[in-house]
Amino acid sequence: MKKSITVILPLLLTLCFISLAQARKAPEWDVSEWINGSGTTLRDLRGKVVIVEFFQLWCPGCNDFSIPLMKTWQETFADEFGAGRLFMLSIHTVFEGHGFQDPKRLKVFVREKGIHHLVGIDRHEKGSEIPETMKRYGTRGTPEIAIIDQAGNIRFQRFGRFEPRVVEEFIRKLLRASSG
Repeated sequence: MKKSITVILPLLLTLCFISLAQARKAPEWDVSEWINGSGTTLRDLRGKVVIVEFFQLWCPGCNDFSIPLMKTWQETFADEFGAGRLFMLSIHTVFEGHGFQDPKRLKVFVREKGIHHLVGIDRHEKGSEIPETMKRYGTRGTPEIAIIDQAGNIRFQRFGRFEPRVVEEFIRKLLRASSG
């Protein structure tokens, strides 16, 4: 009984979080440099479901949860990515350890981790510890994942770990809505 509660409770909490979340317009990201491609804008991605991972290279939760999850989702949703209905990108939002988490080290990290999707480096205003996209999205830290619908609304945004199966089903629901 106790084991089933520890399995079911996180599923229910994630499901409730998704269903209670109010959609809000996703702000444009402010990226100083792109890795693995020439970059994109939210406007360019209109009509697609977009997965945005906010991460730091030295973040334990990113290395243990969100980075492997992005790789899993690339396989799980390979057909949707291939059809251009789903898009994934990661934004390196450095709010601590600025001297260590530099672009040179990030490029090595991306290569070593086998990250092949688009990665943006969140831009800092001079004198600000918190990068611009992190401010715009109101992220609480890393890892944080946002799911943006085809109309450009944030439909899911969560700091830390969550139950991936529930969010996968939510992504499928958004994709079904677009195929009508």
